[in-house]
Amino acid sequence: MMLAGRVKLTAKDILEKEFKVSMRGYNQDEVDQFLDTIIKDYEAFHQEMEELQQENMRLKRQVEELQKRQSMPAGTTNFDILQRLSNLEKHVFGNKLYE
Repeated sequence: MMLAGRVKLTAKDILEKEFKVSMRGYNQDEVDQFLDTIIKDYEAFHQEMEELQQENMRLKRQVEELQKRQSMPAGTTNFDILQRLSNLEKHVFGNKLYE
């Protein structure tokens, strides 16, 4: 699930936001410090989300690989697989392969 479509602000948007100054406005330094903290958190959340998405893709690939392995009959060994491959080669190529 991608959150990028639902997130309205980027760290850059927060950093570049300009506020109007008024006579009874907020202390600009306090606002800037608070926004700096928000930007750092935002960047940390974005990085963690990227890492989790990559881990999610890796785990999905592992699940697919495990499902492929489970599709073989129980008790199948490498010897069984090689024997089946040999039989298939004989069937496809005939005795020419072993001459």
